[in-house]
Amino acid sequence: MARKPRVKVPKKANSGDIIQIKTLMSHKMETGQRKSKKTGKKIPRKIINKFSCKFNGKEIMSANLHPAVAANPYFAFYARATESGKFEFEWTEDGGKIISASSDIVVS
Repeated sequence: MARKPRVKVPKKANSGDIIQIKTLMSHKMETGQRKSKKTGKKIPRKIINKFSCKFNGKEIMSANLHPAVAANPYFAFYARATESGKFEFEWTEDGGKIISASSDIVVS
């Protein structure tokens, strides 16, 4: 149900800069309330229920999501660039499936 996430992190920054990080996960976010037109039965709930971002292994941002969140969840947040490293992003779906992405930044 989920496709490859899109992540936008600056490739380079100066030490101390505040950078904006953007993520977009293509996902239907099925709430479990709709009924199938073919069978009339409820479509099982399948949402992204957690998002987290780590930098060099340390969590810097996380969010717990609920069925009221719109499809294709988008996050934009800020971080201070202090050292070069890797941002790691994880979206956890109902049932435990984890979709991940990463992006590197060089800080001078």
